[in-house]
Amino acid sequence: MLLRLPTSVSEAQECMAEGAVPIGGATLVWATWQRDGFPERAMSLRDLPEANTIGREALGGAVVLNRIDDRVPEALRRAASTVGTGAVRRTATVGGNIVGSTLRCLLPAALVLEARAVVLEPDSVYETDLAEVLAKGHLLLSLRWREPVASSYRKLAGEAGGPPPFVVAAALHAADDGGTRLRVAVRDGYEVLAESTEYDTGSDTERVLDHLRRTALGALHATAWEAVRELVTDLMSRSADR
Repeated sequence: MLLRLPTSVSEAQECMAEGAVPIGGATLVWATWQRDGFPERAMSLRDLPEANTIGREALGGAVVLNRIDDRVPEALRRAASTVGTGAVRRTATVGGNIVGSTLRCLLPAALVLEARAVVLEPDSVYETDLAEVLAKGHLLLSLRWREPVASSYRKLAGEAGGPPPFVVAAALHAADDGGTRLRVAVRDGYEVLAESTEYDTGSDTERVLDHLRRTALGALHATAWEAVRELVTDLMSRSADR
């Protein structure tokens, strides 16, 4: 297998046009390749600056998870810290987790940040929503979002060999009318669901939670809903103390 390491977008596009298979840490495909055979050409974006950015409003698709720190919002940082083992986090990438994985631990955090995806095609670079990225398996160059007022993330304990543990993420955003928008996303099994509600600053937490219960989140089982309640209550409390 010939591994290419492009250092510019145009070089990466040339690799794609030549049929190079995009890989990150290859944590999700290595076993398959050992069984079925390796591709002739592969490409990693680890040397491409646009895919390695880390900041308050952007995160590159080639960033390995253990590099994600407090430069990004809390929800993304906490999500990355819960993925696999330390060895996995030293190898797995943002793009691999969101696009290539069935678990997608980072996806709820990205959804509550209302992140947009910058994708790389052989003949273009453009921004789109995460739904299109997941549906079409695009090569993720980076995520971009507007910095939230506050955010958080929690993964419940799971059972060995059991279903994926429940995940909840939440973020507060300044609304255009001067109020606040609460965005909540969960992973329940392999399904990811996101909902939002707007409220006036100083609104009662129970009233905000009641609005959320009227969305699809209200159908969550009792343990999952309690996790949502605890995370939202804590996030709104911390925001009010600022």
